[in-house]
This record gives sequence, structure tokens and C-alpha cells, in this order.
Amino acid sequence: MAYTPELSRIHSRTLKRIAWATGKPMTRTLELIFDWLPDRMDEVKVCSHCRDREFCNECPFNKEV
Repeated sequence: MAYTPELSRIHSRTLKRIAWATGKPMTRTLELIFDWLPDRMDEVKVCSHCRDREFCNECPFNKEV
């Protein structure tokens, strides 16, 4: 399932600048940000608030897989 959220003007502009810095399209840059986040966020907090238990085995926040 793909989800295409609308970004606010400030967030769109911020993403655009990050994309320019990485030399990648905005869509790929957003994917890179999502790939980067699991190593920076508290996985216990993310998992404890999760509402989709069907994805645990593939979830990048699950450090036990």
C-alpha cells in the first residue's frame, strides 16, 4: 500500500533542500530519511506505540529480527 501524504510548504521546501544536498530526487530522499530514522529513534518507544503487529518481522525498528 502506497501512501502519498501532502507535505506542508515548509516541509516540502526542507525536503527539497535535503534532496538537492544528496543529489537525489525528493521521493528517493524521503526513502533515505526513513531508512536513516530507525537507527536514531528509540525502538522500544516506537514498538510500544505501534498499532500494526502484522509487520513486526519486517519492521526496521524491530532489532530482534
